[in-house]
Amino acid sequence: MTVLIAGCGDLGTEAGLRFAAAGFSVLGWRRSPEKIPAPLTGQAADLTRGELPRIPADTGVVVIAVAAGSRSEAAYRAAYVDGTANVLDALERDGVRPRRILFVSSTAVYGDADGGVVDEETPAAPATVTGAVILEAEELLHARRPDAVVLRLSGIYGPGRTRLIDAVTGGTAVVPNRPQPTNRIHRDDAAAAIVHLTTAVPDPAPLYVGVDDEPVDLAEVLRFLAAELAAELPDAPADSSTESSRGGNRKLSNARLRGTGFEFAYPTFREGYRAVLAGDGVRHP
Repeated sequence: MTVLIAGCGDLGTEAGLRFAAAGFSVLGWRRSPEKIPAPLTGQAADLTRGELPRIPADTGVVVIAVAAGSRSEAAYRAAYVDGTANVLDALERDGVRPRRILFVSSTAVYGDADGGVVDEETPAAPATVTGAVILEAEELLHARRPDAVVLRLSGIYGPGRTRLIDAVTGGTAVVPNRPQPTNRIHRDDAAAAIVHLTTAVPDPAPLYVGVDDEPVDLAEVLRFLAAELAAELPDAPADSSTESSRGGNRKLSNARLRGTGFEFAYPTFREGYRAVLAGDGVRHP
């Protein structure tokens, strides 16, 4: 059986390598297919355009893992809405009906919860135009394939995703002067969740939140990194305004994902960031 990764960037590639290790034939679509490593098969494809390559007849799983070229509404619409529609059109064109389609979404579709718990039953209320576009793509997918799975990821970090580490080592990080709840997931756990939901769950729900076990205040994460790096971490001046939480004031729950039997390699930011700091960029099957 073939697995098609439509949007085979960093996350898609990590998922693809895990599919391949499990014995699947993996085809990755990407504008620059030469960046896709063996044993995956790379194929040039621009998901924002209507002319996509032929899809193998034995394709049983499709993962749509797109990324916008910029943070503009137009770029998000081209990638998420048009890209998803084009993949579905290509499947219909070629008469291929995979048993499972998974769309990698974002918890940006949720609004602020005033510090409360957010899960799959929480109504979406995007606070940004880009979040609204991602929600539109989810709705388009479920309108055409009601059995598709949406995985909303939050705060992906890991090899090559070191924004907070770079801020601490570069001396630009400061402890916020007000609480900033954050939610995150290691790149490898996000990839493992994609494989798990498409191959190990017989009757998946239409929606899952992909986040680790511990919503945590940004200050705690920064202090942890500073301690691990033996770096100075100044407090923000009392009269300054620090950046508001990128993910909104909310605590995301992974109970539904956990309920499928999924186990995290990095259940909290501590294990995950220690692996990143140790240079653990090896891809694990």
